[in-house]
Amino acid sequence: MAAHRLQADFIVAGATLIDGSGGPARQGDLAVLGTRIAAVGDFEYPPGVPVIDARDRVLAPGFIDSHTHDDGYLLAHPDMLPKVSQGITTVVTGNCGISLAPLARTEIPQPLDLLGPAPLFRYGTFRAWMDALRDTPAAVNVVPLVGHTTLRVAVMEDTSRAADGNERAAMRELLREALDAGAFGVSTGTFYPPASAAPTEEIIDVCAPLRGRPGIYATHLRDEADHIAPAMEEALLIGRKLGCRVVFSHHKLAGERNHGRSRETLDLISRAAATQPVCLDCHPYPATSTMLRLDRARLASRTMITWSKGYPEATGRDFNEVMAELGLDDAAAIARLAPAGAIYFLMDPADVERIFAHPLTMVGSDGLPFDPHPHPRQWGTFTNVLRTMVREQRLLSLEAAIHKMTGLAADQYGIAERGRLREGYHADLVLFDPATVTDVATFSAPIQASQGIQAVWVNGKRVWDGERTGAERPGQVLAPGAALPRSE
Repeated sequence: MAAHRLQADFIVAGATLIDGSGGPARQGDLAVLGTRIAAVGDFEYPPGVPVIDARDRVLAPGFIDSHTHDDGYLLAHPDMLPKVSQGITTVVTGNCGISLAPLARTEIPQPLDLLGPAPLFRYGTFRAWMDALRDTPAAVNVVPLVGHTTLRVAVMEDTSRAADGNERAAMRELLREALDAGAFGVSTGTFYPPASAAPTEEIIDVCAPLRGRPGIYATHLRDEADHIAPAMEEALLIGRKLGCRVVFSHHKLAGERNHGRSRETLDLISRAAATQPVCLDCHPYPATSTMLRLDRARLASRTMITWSKGYPEATGRDFNEVMAELGLDDAAAIARLAPAGAIYFLMDPADVERIFAHPLTMVGSDGLPFDPHPHPRQWGTFTNVLRTMVREQRLLSLEAAIHKMTGLAADQYGIAERGRLREGYHADLVLFDPATVTDVATFSAPIQASQGIQAVWVNGKRVWDGERTGAERPGQVLAPGAALPRSE
């Protein structure tokens, strides 16, 4: 009987294969047929198939951005240039309690406006938004979460109080519809005004449809500063009550008096992981970004304005400079600028490095893509990790860093057949030069594509050639797989 002949659309040859498992790199080839990986390792090339010379290059699974606010950006800018240029092939949306759907209204309170302009909020059900993404696909895959804050805004006239029984029931139904439509889970953002009045009991009650599903409970904690420990305990309790995985979003310790406490919080996470599924995400910068708030400005060593409707001239400038120009104190200046967004220099770089080194830490950019002067994390998170934490500081091996960006995130979120270089898996791939790959985005000039990412494929189609995006829009809205039953 004739031997089976490999079929392929193209072959990446002679690459350093880093497969996403955390295991050691090896030299080899990879063949792609259609949307899938057809072969990995050593195999005979079929005649006439295009071969890409990848000597001295790393071939890895496409990066999974485990924390984004790209819900509306996917529709408005489907080429996803900020993401594909840094090797990202899948984005997790709907974080921090804010998702674009289910919400159809013209008046959008903060922080929901961080997701983009009001006309984007036109989907009364989660399925309607997902259908729009399927009808006009983006260049990357989507792992959607539902925001608890969005549910509150959708059903409550007054979000400054706890929801009553009828409102909870209405939110439960919206959530059930979203989960049935394919949402991977729920996120909360009780740090923010529209959800800060929600007690623990309300969250557990509203999120009851998560029970019995391999769901995610991702949370922007009530407090990431002085009271972070009880806020983490609340999240872990909610996870236990709902029987789902807890994801601590953008884990950080805010404010100088909390610097160094990552030892305490990471120990809490490690102990919790012994009895319940838990993980966390982080980006490599010592600054965060969100709506302009007095408490954050007073905690930060420096505050930079990313946008302002009240005083657009403040965009891209230091808050202290704007205060002096206006002749106002901090509270009055914030009222003058509002609504506005800001970058806050709040964290100790040693805490960021310690958090990154934890085995359960995934990489998440947390960028705000519509900000006129965004945090550089929207354009450079993943390549910054490869430059600073791998090449310069040697905090992580290249294999460990890529595991955090790929296989670990796929496992924790239950993303089936992605996150690894494995025969039969979806052909989400990134090819880069490990010696030169770098972020270019900075706090002063944040809108700049990374360098050294030479090719990116999503479902077998090239979406980045090292200089520009392609015409293909092969991204898919992914369906929940089987998330690991417990952290490993």
